[in-house]
Formats: sequence, structure tokens, C-alpha cells
Amino acid sequence: MPAEDHASAHRPGTATGRELEDRDPGHRSGWFAKTTPEQLTTADEKTLLSERRVTDLNRRDVLCQGLAGLAAAGSGSLLLAEEAAPTNATPDLHNYQDFLDKKGIPQIAPAAVWKPTHPDILGPFHVPGSPFRGKVTAPLAEGATLVVRGRLWGFDTKKPVRNAVLDVWQADHKGRYDMTNPRQPPKWHEFQNRIRLVTDETGYYEYETIRPAAYRAGGGVRPAHIHYMVQAPGYGRLITQLYFKGDPYLARDRWARESNLLIAPREKKVPKGKYQLATFDIVLARAEQTGRN
Repeated sequence: MPAEDHASAHRPGTATGRELEDRDPGHRSGWFAKTTPEQLTTADEKTLLSERRVTDLNRRDVLCQGLAGLAAAGSGSLLLAEEAAPTNATPDLHNYQDFLDKKGIPQIAPAAVWKPTHPDILGPFHVPGSPFRGKVTAPLAEGATLVVRGRLWGFDTKKPVRNAVLDVWQADHKGRYDMTNPRQPPKWHEFQNRIRLVTDETGYYEYETIRPAAYRAGGGVRPAHIHYMVQAPGYGRLITQLYFKGDPYLARDRWARESNLLIAPREKKVPKGKYQLATFDIVLARAEQTGRN
């Protein structure tokens, strides 16, 4: 599997995380706009991939530009300039080793350790129909800012998987899901800490969130995690979770012991603060191998 240190640099001209924020057919009546599966067709997705750019202010815009620069915030890619070096161009997508960053990162792990991403439990907090956007949490939400990026790969082809749909959801910085806070129950039109994304032609995806917290469940403590449901034509549906290396609760959780589900965010400093950056590549198995469509 592609190692975590092999950063998935974004290619110019492809859909950015911020473009994904604008993929709500209801034109986003508020940050948490309702989007149901019936509202979004395959044709809609293809159109939205190339349509409008959004200039919503996010937490990292504030960190990078400060109050004096807020008028210009939101005009660039979700990635900061220092992280936006393009991947080496190739005439076709014939081999995963073509996707090496320009900064001299060594080759991806050998085929001997190449394996499908391990599945995990769905859990009770999934809600279908989350909006398509590039930011999981509301602007300026409390918590440590985290950017997760990566690529989807086909296990059999070792090629990127384009136009895959990722459903992502998580707890907040206090370990609470939006439906479990009795003081602030979700409204019918709100999707808090939940998004969907579509991979671009290089299998790339990216989103911004805050780092979730661990929480008590079933007499124990679940380590901090982010849920994924991944669907792509020809591949089995993958339900999994990513976890954080160094979490003290990992050893006690039987679902969190797979090495290809762990990320190690690196701290990145910017003029007005800092954020965390991590890479989570996903390898999909064919539907006939998983028994899931």
C-alpha cells in the first residue's frame, strides 16, 4: 500500500477540496445544506466537478492570512502553496509509481506489502445523503485543524481510481457526534461533521476538518477515528476507519490494530498559526473479491 509519507501532491487543473465544498445541488442554503441521493445524479456529479469555485472562509485562511488578509481569503487551492507542488506528469496512468512527489520522496512500498485497505465497522452514527464539500466541520470550529489527503488505488491494477465517492463522518473535538449532543440536536437540514467527496482523474481526494477526540462506548474508550464509506464502479464497497498513531487507546481497541488504517499527522506552521497534515491512501479490492457491491 502507498506509504503515508508519500505525499499526494495536487495536480494543477484538477478539482480541489474547496471546489468540492460547492457540490451541493441545493446551492448550499447555509453551510450545512441538505443533499439527498435523489438530488444528485451521476450527470450532476460530472457537471459539478468542473463548475463553480467557492470562496468560503475557512480556518486555515485565517491562520495563513490574518485579519488583514481576510478580503482575499479563499481564492486559492485548499492546499497551502508549499504543499501544492504538482505530481510528475505522465502520458497515461499506467503505474502507481508514476505518482511520486517532486521533492525526492522514495518509491512507494514494494508489491509484497501491497494489500487492500482493511475494512472496519460501520458504527451507529452514519447518516446517508451528506453534502458534497471539502470541509467536514463548520468554519472556525473548535479543535486542531487537520487536513487529510490521499489517493484511491485499484488493488488489481495498481492504478488510481477516478470518480469514486467517499462518504466521511466523525465525532467532534470532544468526542461527540452531531446526533448525540442532547443540548444541540441536529436540525433536519444540517449535516455536521459529515461530507462526501469525489476523487479526481488521478484518484486524488482532500478534505479539511478538526482532529476528533476519543469517546466512551460499550464500557470502554474508542480511540479517535474518522469513518469512511468508499464506493467506486467495479469495486466492492469499503467501510473502514482511519486512526491516529500514538493514540493511547489503540491497544485496547480490536478494530484499530491494522497498520494500513493508521495516520501520523505532521504539524505544519503558517504565519498565523499551525495545522496538521496527513496522507491516507486507500486500496480497493474488486467486488467479486469482497462480496460487496
